[in-house]
Amino acid sequence: MPDAATIGVMNLTSINLSAGNDIRVGQRVFRTGIHKTPVASAQVEPLGLVDDVVVNAKHHGGPDQAVYVYSAEDYAWWSEMLGRPLAAGTFGDNLTLSGFGPGPLRIGDRYRIGPVVLEVAAPRIPCSTLAAHLGDPGFIDRFRAADRPGFYARVITPGLVTVDQAVTLEPTTGDVTVSELFALWYERAPEPSVLMRVLATPIAIRMRERWSALLNDQRG
Repeated sequence: MPDAATIGVMNLTSINLSAGNDIRVGQRVFRTGIHKTPVASAQVEPLGLVDDVVVNAKHHGGPDQAVYVYSAEDYAWWSEMLGRPLAAGTFGDNLTLSGFGPGPLRIGDRYRIGPVVLEVAAPRIPCSTLAAHLGDPGFIDRFRAADRPGFYARVITPGLVTVDQAVTLEPTTGDVTVSELFALWYERAPEPSVLMRVLATPIAIRMRERWSALLNDQRG
């Protein structure tokens, strides 16, 4: 594994928490934690950031999706594409990094922020709540096509994070990328060999359960 010092150092540009708010999707109004407000610091625990509300526990939160991370570089790309500035936290990210470092994001990569260590576990899959939050019914398709999902992380080491802290990438020796998993999520009949390769990595439990069940079905 390359020395982390040779990989480059990023910064934590924003920490974002939600107290929960109501949002309308079609004819339904429900509570969500996607609307987040920047704060100067936060305590990161195994189930996420203290004081951050997770409303839909079926699809969000849990040990393997404790923290959602996005990058300022990707926000800059989206701002150019959409023709309007997007603030950190717009996509519901808890932590916004200046960038993700060189090379593709991989499942098992670790990011060290002060005392905190996060491990990449899954890409973010877009939903109707995100589209409603952006005010664009077609945003799910746009988000998928852009292939800039950010990542969900599990907390390896908890602790306090503060804005502008240095962030260091500690790369995995694995080769399954976040982009590969993002595309695989939408495949109806992935090859068993692909599923076996993916399941050999530390992917989030929701994806693991889905692909384990599919692999079992394929095997009869």
